[in-house]
Amino acid sequence: MWTNVVGATRIMVIDDEVASSDVAKAGIKLAKPAGVNLSILSEQRAVNNINEGRYNSQKVFILVRHPRVLVNMIQKGVPITAVNVGNMSQTDETKAITNSINVVQADVDAFNELHKLGVSVTAQMVPSDPVLNFIDLLKKF
Repeated sequence: MWTNVVGATRIMVIDDEVASSDVAKAGIKLAKPAGVNLSILSEQRAVNNINEGRYNSQKVFILVRHPRVLVNMIQKGVPITAVNVGNMSQTDETKAITNSINVVQADVDAFNELHKLGVSVTAQMVPSDPVLNFIDLLKKF
């Protein structure tokens, strides 16, 4: 759904754990929309590939599990200007920000750091939902 809305030609899953798991990669490959390229990369390999210009001719839709990954990528020279926060699952350690977004303090810190770095941080689960300013939602945390 999102890939069509944003016109993505590649989905890039950036997660060290997933990148090293054949089972996890197989599951993601099954869920990939037809006609869209897929990369499942470690954080460092993603940074290297992006900074080397490997995807300059593509529109890349990046998926990460933890916002700290995005902060790290920016600090390593990857230009990220906007982040949409999607589903973040509930655990015993998380606090609900919305029905679908649950965070721990480290996530809050990373989102606030993204904001300080000039990144627009929004929350919109599906394209038909209203766009919410996620930093404002975090102020309730």
